[in-house]
Amino acid sequence: MDNQQTRSIKKAKKESLFYQELSKLIHQIIMDEPELAPLTFNRVRLSDDSGICFLLFYTVDGKEFFDKLLPKLVLYKPSLRKALSRAINSRYTPQLVFQYDEQFEKQQRIEELFKKIGEEQ
Repeated sequence: MDNQQTRSIKKAKKESLFYQELSKLIHQIIMDEPELAPLTFNRVRLSDDSGICFLLFYTVDGKEFFDKLLPKLVLYKPSLRKALSRAINSRYTPQLVFQYDEQFEKQQRIEELFKKIGEEQ
């Protein structure tokens, strides 16, 4: 296994650990803040240097609705980061960045295109 594969595996393990810990924390926040209930925490993505942890959220109400809730979510960033640093065994805790996850919408568009192609044939 080469160095690139090793780094990729380590990064995937970190992302998995961060997702597990953050999903527990975010679930608690959503329980305390019913206004945030429409948000679904989908996944975590780390930057190449692991200095930034992107938290990807989805809501059926779309990106505009996510943007409305984002300021409320950002209020929890310091406490999330502090709780994450306690939960993981790491020398450095990455910065947290909240983003809207467009992957589901892209997947739906692709499926609609396949369906349309199937109907045309």
